[in-house]
Amino acid sequence: MRLLFASSMAFASLLLAGCASAPNDPTLTLQTSKTPAQYADCVVPKLQDHAMSPTVSQSQRSYRIVVPSKVSADNVLEAYKAGNGGKVFIYERRLLASSFLPSSFERAAQDCI
Repeated sequence: MRLLFASSMAFASLLLAGCASAPNDPTLTLQTSKTPAQYADCVVPKLQDHAMSPTVSQSQRSYRIVVPSKVSADNVLEAYKAGNGGKVFIYERRLLASSFLPSSFERAAQDCI
């Protein structure tokens, strides 16, 4: 019984380890030739096609797209103006077990580069 409990706890801690990454460090940084507005116009429909409900906010130099997560912290995509287009920062918190393949959130972000 003790062995089963110990192995269950070890497995649970491995699954939660993916959520323990620093919240202010982007999980992925991308460069695009599109402006932040063009990039947001591309990525929002793709996220909606994957049954996600993005919320978009904008400033003069950037767009911030937030997708709520039921399991962990919200996923955030920020697109900023750069010299020749834009720079995209992805903040995604996923369970360790699901981090081997790109998520639909990450695929949508990369498809619009």
